[in-house]
Amino acid sequence: MIVMARTWALELGPAGITVNVVAPGPIQDTAMFQDVIEPGSERERKLAEAIPVKRLGRSDDVAHAVMFFAGREAGFVTGQVLYVCGGASVGAVVI
Repeated sequence: MIVMARTWALELGPAGITVNVVAPGPIQDTAMFQDVIEPGSERERKLAEAIPVKRLGRSDDVAHAVMFFAGREAGFVTGQVLYVCGGASVGAVVI
């Protein structure tokens, strides 16, 4: 997906279209997460402790990143990946 977005950024940039990627980490309040990790479980607590910011993400965390890319302020940002993961992408977090 990242390579595709970067390719589209190059192809669509001349038309004023920006293409970016939001890469979320573990987002606690989603059905996908809760299907894998039981809410309130010891496993959930340990995962949160393993993340550099010491908490799991929320849907709002991801929504704010998407809203940034959708706004005029991001008009010069294209072909980029924004990791919304509390620092999990820079360490070794095992789910």
